[in-house]
Amino acid sequence: MPQIPNFVVAIPARYGSTRLPGKPLRTIAGVPMVVRVAQRAQQAGAAQVVVATDDERIADALAMQGVDVCMTRAEHASGSDRLAECAAYYGWSPDTIVVNLQGDEPFAPAAGIREVARALAEDTAPVATLATPITDAHELFDPNVVKLVRSSNGRALYFSRAPLPWARDAFASDPNTLPQGFPFLRHIGIYAYRAGFLQQYTGLLRTPLEQAESLEQLRVLEHGYPIAVRLTPEPFPPGIDTEADLQRAEAWASSP
Repeated sequence: MPQIPNFVVAIPARYGSTRLPGKPLRTIAGVPMVVRVAQRAQQAGAAQVVVATDDERIADALAMQGVDVCMTRAEHASGSDRLAECAAYYGWSPDTIVVNLQGDEPFAPAAGIREVARALAEDTAPVATLATPITDAHELFDPNVVKLVRSSNGRALYFSRAPLPWARDAFASDPNTLPQGFPFLRHIGIYAYRAGFLQQYTGLLRTPLEQAESLEQLRVLEHGYPIAVRLTPEPFPPGIDTEADLQRAEAWASSP
């Protein structure tokens, strides 16, 4: 089995949420969501687990959980910017592997967290992420599902909300069935960065493709930096963005 590199997990957790107010503190089977996410990071074997937040209520919920809380500025534009402040606060070395685990992923598998850290450790790219095969045509055509294509050396070529790649001849005859032999991949929104690149990232200007697709990772590609992509070893259940998502998570967590 490949060796697991040393890594830290940083969890951006902003209290404000348009679709699900107070999301980090919403409970699933009686446990606040942000606590469940932190527990997943601990199970993955992270050397340090930090929750980066702008709200004391979130910090209070994490008391006695064995994780660090970094109080960050409220005005950050993205989770990556929040983690850059966190990296500077702790003085992580430029080569430190920092896994960005989203605060709305309470069921993220520990194996997936370890895999994205390993992907970065085994590549010279400053960023790594995960993907999983798409097996359903509806998923491919859903703009809420981010697709990606990667090169033969396992690095991202592009991310898009549009169907990618476009199987021209197959879809011309039957757009409702996925043709065999095409590498249709869904992006999983977990990242690993080298801490030094997190500081660089905050200085990168927003880019046209990033703004067109509303996909932050395109800023990295447009500025010429590679992103390593690995397949997740275990499925990632969907994150929680809405009340309906929360109800499904409650039912799943409460089932015997």
